[in-house]
Amino acid sequence: MAGHDISAGGLITTLLEMAFANQKGGMHLNLHDLADDDVVKNLFAENPGVVIQVSDDHRNDLRTFLDDEGIGYTKIGYSVPNSRTLVVKKGDNEFVFDIDSLRETWYRTSYRLDTMQSHNGMAKKRWLNFKKQPIELKFNNNFSGLLNAYGISADRRKPSGIKAAIIREKGTNGEREMAYALYLAGFDVKDVAMTDLVSGRETLEEVNMIVFCGGFSNSDVLGSAKGWAGAFLYNPKAKEALDKFYARPDTLSLGICNGCQLMVELNLINPEHDHCSHLTHNTSHKFESSFVGLTIPQNNSVMLHSLSGNKLGIWVAHGEGRFYMPEAEDKYNIIAKYNYAEYPGNPNGSDYNVAGICSADGRHLAMMPHLERSIFPWQNAFYPRNRQSDEVTPWIEAFVNARKWVESKLNK
Repeated sequence: MAGHDISAGGLITTLLEMAFANQKGGMHLNLHDLADDDVVKNLFAENPGVVIQVSDDHRNDLRTFLDDEGIGYTKIGYSVPNSRTLVVKKGDNEFVFDIDSLRETWYRTSYRLDTMQSHNGMAKKRWLNFKKQPIELKFNNNFSGLLNAYGISADRRKPSGIKAAIIREKGTNGEREMAYALYLAGFDVKDVAMTDLVSGRETLEEVNMIVFCGGFSNSDVLGSAKGWAGAFLYNPKAKEALDKFYARPDTLSLGICNGCQLMVELNLINPEHDHCSHLTHNTSHKFESSFVGLTIPQNNSVMLHSLSGNKLGIWVAHGEGRFYMPEAEDKYNIIAKYNYAEYPGNPNGSDYNVAGICSADGRHLAMMPHLERSIFPWQNAFYPRNRQSDEVTPWIEAFVNARKWVESKLNK
């Protein structure tokens, strides 16, 4: 059910770190089967080992397996759901550790390092908020977690005829995960490099969806996606292909992370606004990579409308992800918000807690978090324990929605 290697800090640190991952519950330990009478050595020795938590249903199977493999082991305790303490007994000695107070001590080292790395007081905000911003998950009642519920299969080998293109620039790195998410949802996926567009080898005429994936185009030396945007703006053939694609009524586009920065830089989401949005440096002025919670508000986007009201976990990884939005909030078609206004739940300080926006007609979507890296439960840092049979997360629905929309346009 859980596990942790014994390394720096010894057994006591291992057990506490396992407990820190929860907001409730504690442990009761008896170390009488461990060698040496010195409880301090038992708790702090950094000898290699692993602590695992196993349900009572499987304890006999585990013992048999370990015995058969010649692996030494001992039972050291059990979990206590209604206590927030770690009780350790050995012989006549008994020690009681307060898990929450020790979590503060454990985290203080990270906080002190963070003060040397973060700007604008964000280290202090992380210190104050790290235990106040739990990930909340809320799925549609009809979400089964099964691929066949969407009529899709990982075993598809024949083309569907519904074409999407991933557009790459030097330094982008999210194309493989994105290509698989699109393929799984039913698209035939085409790889398009910027050199294809600049030279005129690719015109985008045969595709109905384009995706600008994440990464570090041109190493971000000109700023995030600035060089990539220039490749469109100052190369006539690339610009013509893009302009014609966006002029068609049967097209969709998606920009993730670096691709989101590109779409905003090219003003592809809200060209009707008097004042353009921008993506600027995170308030912390450092690269933020973490698993955060998002809320999908009511929206009309092609990809995310069916997930309105959901709360989902997702990865972020960016240095310039702060949405600067000069218009009033109701002027934007906001498709995703961070669950918390304060850092680090809002990892970049975006206006209105915004994680993603969409064009007014719902067809063109730009978001900083990586939904393509969160479509499988095993990719998520946190997922409901009672959904262990899920094959996919609700994020796959966004890609399926896109494929169905294109399919409906082609069938008209």
